Amino acid sequence: MKKILASGLTLILLTACGSEHTGTKPVSETSDQTEVKQEVQKPSDSANTEKPDSNEKAEPTKEVIQTQDYKINENNWSINPIGDANPKVVLLTFDDAPDQHALQMAKDLKALNAPAIFFVNGHFLDTPEEKETLKKIYDMGFMIGNHTYSHSSLKDLPPEKQKEEILSVSDLVESITGERPKFFRAPFGQNTDYSRQLALKEKMSLMNWTYGYDWEKQYQNKAAITDIMVNSPFLNNGANLLMHDRTWTSEALVDIVNGLRAKGYETLDPKRIKTIE
Repeated sequence: MKKILASGLTLILLTACGSEHTGTKPVSETSDQTEVKQEVQKPSDSANTEKPDSNEKAEPTKEVIQTQDYKINENNWSINPIGDANPKVVLLTFDDAPDQHALQMAKDLKALNAPAIFFVNGHFLDTPEEKETLKKIYDMGFMIGNHTYSHSSLKDLPPEKQKEEILSVSDLVESITGERPKFFRAPFGQNTDYSRQLALKEKMSLMNWTYGYDWEKQYQNKAAITDIMVNSPFLNNGANLLMHDRTWTSEALVDIVNGLRAKGYETLDPKRIKTIE
């Protein structure tokens, strides 16, 4: 396995499941994305102590809309701030969910107030129990991404099979959560011309990653994966951190988040990333 470097013009895309591949052709960002402004609720007048007229209707609470002040960079490897948004952020992402540890990982992240994206495979959503697990993760506020049904290499599949691999997961996620995925991550980072077109049609933004290590043998323990995720030479502003539903990653997760924050990095809420409208 090779670590990947998302800087300059040379990018080595590391693979997520045991085989080595070079980087895929960069995907241009779409231009039809619009920024959503945050609506701030007007505070009540603390000086007014008079009891309101019982016949007066209370003003309805206004919904606060999340400002989308970050965007995926042109090669889909990392996250860039828009305007004066904090540049020192990292995005936490987890592939191959929900297998054995995703729910506990979500609970640990929730306790830390650390947002993340869980990229799911359809073959982990075959039973009522697995679907319930995903719903719990979603209900805790985490975004759910599409990682195909069987984690097959898309470049080895004909277009009709690629379509089935991708759309079946979006349909499953929507049936469970009520919301279709907004992000798509191809297995091994291997997008095809067809998968790019289909993701655009489905209004899913493509997402690769900056670095990840937890499938490499030398990092399959709590201490080792904590150290490399926090001290990787590829850690930089806007880094997209790839992890998986694995025992050692779950055990290390709290230490990883705390270690990144100790270095001054904010864990970015993916709802702040501009998506295709």
